[in-house]
Amino acid sequence: MDKKYINIFIEPINECLNYNPKFGHSAKEKGYTLDEFLSLYGADPFYSWIGLDSPFMFAAHKAAGCMTSIYRQIGIGCERLFREIIFDTTGYVNYTSTQWSYKTKTPAGKEKILTLDGRLEIEDIKNVDVKNRVQQWIDESCKRLGIDNQGIKGAVFEVRQGYKSKDSKRQNGDIDNATVAYAHHYIPVFSIFSSQIDNDIVLRYQNSRCCVLAGNLDKDPHLSLFAFCKEVLGYDLADFFKNNSPFIREKIGKILEQLFGIK
Repeated sequence: MDKKYINIFIEPINECLNYNPKFGHSAKEKGYTLDEFLSLYGADPFYSWIGLDSPFMFAAHKAAGCMTSIYRQIGIGCERLFREIIFDTTGYVNYTSTQWSYKTKTPAGKEKILTLDGRLEIEDIKNVDVKNRVQQWIDESCKRLGIDNQGIKGAVFEVRQGYKSKDSKRQNGDIDNATVAYAHHYIPVFSIFSSQIDNDIVLRYQNSRCCVLAGNLDKDPHLSLFAFCKEVLGYDLADFFKNNSPFIREKIGKILEQLFGIK
């Protein structure tokens, strides 16, 4: 399992190795190399006059853009890993059971589909032990959130690598998703692999009757993502990362070395 999970987690992060900044030129699909950047900025009278046609300027752009890319790709890796763990531990027959989506409309009236990253559908869980633990977890979650568990058929998950932003638009979108989840009889759960999430955001989500699982080492499966995976799903996610930390750190290290190597 470890080898499969490592590949699932690392695959999107490897995309960062190919990152080059585009400098606002969307048509430049693969971005600019250092030589192309120097040519581009060197041909710009203003930028060349003030000295921005410099390898250090290229490095600054590459660092800024690549850091955003690294966080984004780690987030994709976390989503895929969490979904795979759900599939393997529950014994789902169909992989489609691991996700949940719903239709909504844009302000212009166009229909769009929004998809959440994970789902525990009690009826579809074939592993009896996991099924019982999920039901117990949902019952206790309903008590803590102050809601009636009558008709609740599972939980849906929004997975993030971390939550450093206090973007109100994102929070409003999350709460909209939670409202729709309840309308479909699911408990909405925010699963954050990192422990870095602002307490104000946690409080707002909890006040909106959402569960928040953070990447801390708390023993409570209603507060900690790692405790939830171990105690409810039966997979020790914390041990997975601890045991494979040298390999993952080496991979991330190579990306960071290239990032600051102006290559």
